Amino acid sequence: MDKDEKLRYEMRKRLRALKDLRGSGTELISVYMPPGSQVADTSNKLKEEYGQASNIKSKTTRKNVQEALEKIIGYLKMFREPPENGIAIFCGNVSKVEGRPDIQLISIVPPEPVKVQMYRCDSSFVLDPLEGMLETNQAYGLVVMDGRDATLATLRGKQTQIVRRLHSLAHSKIHKGGQSARRYQRLIEEGIEDYYKRIGEAMDEAFLSSGIRDIIVGGAGPAKENFLKLKHFNYQFKILGCVNIGYTDEYGVRELLDNAGGIIAEQESVVEKELVENFIKEIAKGGLATYGYENVRAALLASKVSKVVISETLELKRITFKCTSCGKEFDVLSEQELEEQDCPECGRKAKAIAKADAITELIDLAEKNGAHLAFVSGETTYGQQFRSGFGGVGAFLRFR
Repeated sequence: MDKDEKLRYEMRKRLRALKDLRGSGTELISVYMPPGSQVADTSNKLKEEYGQASNIKSKTTRKNVQEALEKIIGYLKMFREPPENGIAIFCGNVSKVEGRPDIQLISIVPPEPVKVQMYRCDSSFVLDPLEGMLETNQAYGLVVMDGRDATLATLRGKQTQIVRRLHSLAHSKIHKGGQSARRYQRLIEEGIEDYYKRIGEAMDEAFLSSGIRDIIVGGAGPAKENFLKLKHFNYQFKILGCVNIGYTDEYGVRELLDNAGGIIAEQESVVEKELVENFIKEIAKGGLATYGYENVRAALLASKVSKVVISETLELKRITFKCTSCGKEFDVLSEQELEEQDCPECGRKAKAIAKADAITELIDLAEKNGAHLAFVSGETTYGQQFRSGFGGVGAFLRFR
């Protein structure tokens, strides 16, 4: 079981929920405490803010802000010092019904140390410091080119972004003879060298400023090899590989990624692609894989599962209903918030009496049975295919 994977999944899920919350006015409070900071100092700061909040003109906003501050101050009394990685606390009125406040407090201990100390009161929670932790530290610069065109892109985690396009102004043909032919040839060579220099300068501008040093180059023909030989780029760049591809636009970038799997075998998007492809192959041949929540759950209970694959975007609830007529209780899996359901016994209306996070239940079950966890994003083509084609839940099996 990869504990770090589980922590990151849980944090992504909580951040998605926090991102959807909005305050009526500036009454949502975000507090960040890095490891080693003084709890007493933070409490004193919040007490000062409580006093200043009395100047807020709106009576409702003033009351909600002060209640949220009181709640955080009370919560901090549980700590002598922040947790090992620090803590982020979010509190405020998240009610969608005017006149009926609902002051909620949510705290997150992240998988990496908090690097900022912050207090902010706004209409939404400040999540950037935590979201930044979920971005992979591994990033690549991608250059696809031929003798006439070049496209530069970045690959960070599972996200590819086109950052620059260039075109060569060098002459492609010589029409004159004699001395003129030699002169035109020299102009062409100078134009090609200038084109290579412009690519190198664009790499500096696009990649170095983003902290990217690892570069993969692809293209058709000898231009890419000639460019690398002349080295019109910063010495800090590390060229990981040179790949033959047919295009120099965004299709070329995709082709480069498809053909550079050996170079960036550990990179997240490639790992995800291989995971989903292997899963689909096993399903297609009726091999050691299954999908669908109930099938995966049954396989876990039978200790058949080696790895559970879950879509990060899947929000699935197990809702327990009780019929108001015949008293029958039954469960329904749903991505929606359901309050009523037709009773399968008598057809009358049944009311929701309990709700649980079905995905958390599945993760806990995997942990108890020694199955590994893998999470698939909703950002890539393969992640979307897994979500739509297999319901976002699958498993590799040890045996049938």
